[in-house]
This record gives sequence, structure tokens and C-alpha cells, in this order.
Amino acid sequence: MAFELPTLPYAPNALAARGMCQETLEFHHGKHHQAYVNTLNTLLEGKPELAGKSLEEIILAAHGKADLTGLFNNAGQHWNHSFFWNSLSTSGGAMPEKLGAKIAADFGSVDTFKEEFRKAAVSQFGSGWAWLVLGKDGKLAITKTPNGTNPLAEGQGTALLTADVWEHSYYLDFRNRRPDYITNFLDKLANYEFAEAQLNAA
Repeated sequence: MAFELPTLPYAPNALAARGMCQETLEFHHGKHHQAYVNTLNTLLEGKPELAGKSLEEIILAAHGKADLTGLFNNAGQHWNHSFFWNSLSTSGGAMPEKLGAKIAADFGSVDTFKEEFRKAAVSQFGSGWAWLVLGKDGKLAITKTPNGTNPLAEGQGTALLTADVWEHSYYLDFRNRRPDYITNFLDKLANYEFAEAQLNAA
């Protein structure tokens, strides 16, 4: 069964007032993400041993295998982008109580968490992702991954929130100002309610 592009959990113009214009979402979701899904499905046509596998199973099966690099990249990008759409909200930036308390306990304060997340996102060389994860030790941590990989593949813990730092995620709105994009993400776009739900489910 072929993978499909997920529907956005909000209208394409719903985040414009919060710093992500409709054109960004339409190109990012409808063009870039759709291309990863299409390529993934094409690559899977020649891999009957992966038929019926979940996206997560495909990512883990392809990780680190040179002959499956293309499959891994496109499966990873499908997973990453699907997670990213849920990491954005029309009421983004509002910190729920439980997550806020956990962040304060593990980072010292919400402000410290934001600064550490901002540093990770800005310092990711080239294309990639910044993540808030629940580590295997039960503590929150911030990590970054290049290109199409993610905490699932790298064994870095359970992903709670992500920011896409590929240029197509922010160039129309912020040009080359990645630090401004990340500050805006943390303060106005980040779906901390979603992150808390992932924490509760972990």
C-alpha cells in the first residue's frame, strides 16, 4: 500500500500571521513533501521485502546501508515532515504546564531551553533538523540531525518537537535569517501541546 501525503492540520494560510506564509506552506507541503512521498513509493516498488512495513520499520531497515541511501533519505524526510506539520500550531508558543515543568527541571528554565534549541538549530550546517527529545535516561535533551535522518534512526530518544532548518522552510519569510526564523518558531509557531502529548505517550 503506497504512502500518502498527510493533510495539513490547519489551512495553508492559517500560520501567516505567525510568521509562515501561505506560499511557504504550499511549496513546502505540496511540492517538497509530496516529492519525498512520490520518490519513496517509487523506490519501494523494487523492494518486495519491505512491502507492508511501517514507515518507521523502513527507516530502521534502511539506516546505514549504502545501497538503500535513497530509500532512507526519502522515508526519513516523509517521517520528519509529517512530524514537523504537527510541531506547528495556529496558537503556537503557549507552553502547557506539565511540559513547562519538565523543561524547567531538565534545562533550568524555559528560556534556557529556547536558547539551547536555538543554538542547535542555527549551528546545524547546511540542511537538517533541530529536535526536542525525551532521552533514554528519562530527561529531555536537544539534538540536531542532518538532511533526512532523525532521532528514531539515530537512537537519540523519543522525538517530541522539531524545527525544519532546510532553507525551503523559511527562505520566503525570513530570507537567509535562520536565527530569526528559529526565534519565531519557538515563540509563535511551536506546538508545545503536541510535544506534551508525545511526552505523555512515551
